[in-house]
Amino acid sequence: MPEGHSIHRLARQFQDVFAGRVLEVSSPQGRFAAGAALLDCHELLEATAHGKQLFLRFDHGVLLHVHLGLYGAWSFGGDESFRGASSIGAPRRIGERETFSQDAEQDVGLGAGSRAGSPGSSYAGPPEPVGAVRVRLVSANGWADLRGATTCAAITQAEAAVVLARLGPDPLHNRPGDREEFIRRLLRRKTAVGLLLMDQSVVAGIGNIYRAEVLFRQRVDPWTPGSSLDAETAGRLWDDAVAAMSDGVRDGRIVTTPPALWSGGNAGAFDGEAHFVYKRQGQPCRRCGEAVGMAEIGARKLYWCPGCQN
Repeated sequence: MPEGHSIHRLARQFQDVFAGRVLEVSSPQGRFAAGAALLDCHELLEATAHGKQLFLRFDHGVLLHVHLGLYGAWSFGGDESFRGASSIGAPRRIGERETFSQDAEQDVGLGAGSRAGSPGSSYAGPPEPVGAVRVRLVSANGWADLRGATTCAAITQAEAAVVLARLGPDPLHNRPGDREEFIRRLLRRKTAVGLLLMDQSVVAGIGNIYRAEVLFRQRVDPWTPGSSLDAETAGRLWDDAVAAMSDGVRDGRIVTTPPALWSGGNAGAFDGEAHFVYKRQGQPCRRCGEAVGMAEIGARKLYWCPGCQN
């Protein structure tokens, strides 16, 4: 499932290429036909993200609410003015890296079911839908297709407020009071901190990779009850989540290791060098040398170092 940094990148993408434009909205698959009719021929005012939730607000007060879930993905395409990430969501490679075309860097829409032209080619409108496209957004300059999302709904502002009220603070907003609210929510629960960091009502946007990597970097045992942590440790978890996820927004991939561990130096980390513990079970810890562990917790795989996190 895409983590919060990818959804914030998506919001930025929509804001850049669609905000202030009247959009044609359709549902080629048909499942979202009624919702698409509510949004069709209206201006997109704003795209925002909170955790793993994306909200596109239109000029008549109706919002498109999308949660990608495990299988959802957006793909984009358009003319030379239509720039941004090619395809965000599932399927993805390790690190959720988003790729750009080397030969047609002005174009997007290079993900599954999308097409791009060559530099300088004229834009002739969106291609025929490929696969089960739940919703398609089209402007004069480009298009975006959504497939496989867990949630795709046209909702009111009041309904959006209800969704947001169920979520914890988002490290990528890091608004005044968010840190303190995260600490309060974490410390009041007896549940293992490894589960609490994945609970979107505690903190919004952290997924399996950031959960494992932040706990490792702060040397916190994943099975420690939240109520057994002190406020200082909880605050460090928040601060590190802010830093790591902000890096993800900037870089378009999750890299939690420092350049000193990259074989290419400042040129960037290869996928096998990007993480301390995530998907490294059985390999030596980069810090202490003990074998990285893996266990099931909350129906998800948890990665940690038994030597460093005890």
